[in-house]
Order: sequence, then structure tokens, then C-alpha cells
Amino acid sequence: MKLLLFVLGLALLAVLAWPLALLVLVLTPLIWLLSLPLRLLGLVVEAVFAFVRALLMLPARLLGGR
Repeated sequence: MKLLLFVLGLALLAVLAWPLALLVLVLTPLIWLLSLPLRLLGLVVEAVFAFVRALLMLPARLLGGR
């Protein structure tokens, strides 16, 4: 769905302002490449929080808590 909206937005932009549409088309992969390390960092932080939560809840689970 995101891809469809992106393509429709790009087509509309191409009709209204084609130089801007070309700039968006060129910069989109570069922005995606720059945001990739931030996404990986977000995954790592989320995994660390899940691990800490599981570690803190371990005594309650061992004693029969929910």
C-alpha cells in the first residue's frame, strides 16, 4: 500500500512539477540507505528492552505468575 501511494504521489508530482519528481526519484534510494542504520539501531534497542523485561519477569514466571 505504501508503494502504491508513493507511485501515485510521484505520478501526480510528475504531472505538476517534473523536475521535483525527478529529484524525489533520485533522492529516495539515498534517503533509504541513510535510514537503514537507524532502523537496525531501533531493532537492537527494542530487543534489549524485551530481554531486560523478560529477565525482570523471570522470578514471577518461575513462581507461577502470569
